[in-house]
Amino acid sequence: MTQTIGAGEEQVTWRDPKRYLWLLGLVIPLFPFICYGLVKVTGWSVMWLAGAATIYVLVPLLEPLIGKDDANPPQSVLAWLEADHYYRWCTYLYVPLQYAGLVFGCWVISSGDIAVGWRIVLAITCGGVAGIGINTAHELGHKKESVERWLSKINLAQTCYGHFFIEHNRGHHVRVATPDDPASARLGESFWRFWPRTVSGSLRSAWHLEKKRLARSGKGPWTIKNDVLNAWLMSVVLFAALAIAFGPGILPYLVAQAIFGFSLLEVINYTEHYGLGRERTPSGRYERCAPKHSWNSDNVVTNILLYHLQRHSDHHANPTRRYQALRNFDEAPELPTGYAGMILMAYFPPIWRRVMDKRVIDHYGGDVTRANIQPSKRDAILARYGHAA
Repeated sequence: MTQTIGAGEEQVTWRDPKRYLWLLGLVIPLFPFICYGLVKVTGWSVMWLAGAATIYVLVPLLEPLIGKDDANPPQSVLAWLEADHYYRWCTYLYVPLQYAGLVFGCWVISSGDIAVGWRIVLAITCGGVAGIGINTAHELGHKKESVERWLSKINLAQTCYGHFFIEHNRGHHVRVATPDDPASARLGESFWRFWPRTVSGSLRSAWHLEKKRLARSGKGPWTIKNDVLNAWLMSVVLFAALAIAFGPGILPYLVAQAIFGFSLLEVINYTEHYGLGRERTPSGRYERCAPKHSWNSDNVVTNILLYHLQRHSDHHANPTRRYQALRNFDEAPELPTGYAGMILMAYFPPIWRRVMDKRVIDHYGGDVTRANIQPSKRDAILARYGHAA
């Protein structure tokens, strides 16, 4: 679709080159069906791995081949672009497809027609769909329309991560790139150390934020109006319904997919702000969040599948801006590849440190003291890299 804005010399004609590519994101929730179909057509059980292979092998390989796109829509078309409901439906449809895949996966697992090992793989595939779906929940949860916020909470029920809706919007966006933020990884902190800190810290933060919100209305935290509790209730109802439909034997697989799903979110969180820190102003407050406080990537493949999540700096500057209108900033630090490739590196700390630590140091002009450093590694990091005089 081409849009013309303005008149005379001010007229701007612009066409979104990614308009129909956003539909490719809806292939992801179809993974359980695709894997099943491939197994049936080929007769090869190894095809149950097709979903995982796509995320961990195919996409990282495609990223350098397809390349990057750092073009931004003109400022004059942003309002029109955000008002186009086509883009909203690209995210809305993810939710029913995600749950269709979950129900289908539960049916296949409970049927007993595949070996236990492949049942676990299928559960992990469903969890991967839900984990990537948290990004859809992230996009929807930042919006003001009630239908989108409800879709976000429904999406999060599968991974038992409904508290993300609270902590991300009211916690992470306030404290990002500071030592106080459980979702901002520190220089020298491995993903395996970050994982328990962010999972527990985000949960505690969400509870504290809701408790504080309810206290302002004279209410205690133990109420259905507590968004942490009602989010968890949605997960309990979902898991109970699936256990009734497919038998209690489905519960271990549901737990496994939930853990894998929210862990996929957290490894992306680990990537987004690793080592980046906001400095304190003379008043004692942290400086305003800027593009320099988020790692960006303009790799086309992952951006299409994750609704421009990798244009993370603009998201933090404009949290309610819709994904199709997010812009690239030249001053934002750039990842060496897209999120799919960075996830693989994060699982192997020595590789991650070799690739990313130098980039953090270079971002701060050699002054490592400006980075957000893991406290237990601070002395070792300062000794290794020194800092500017």
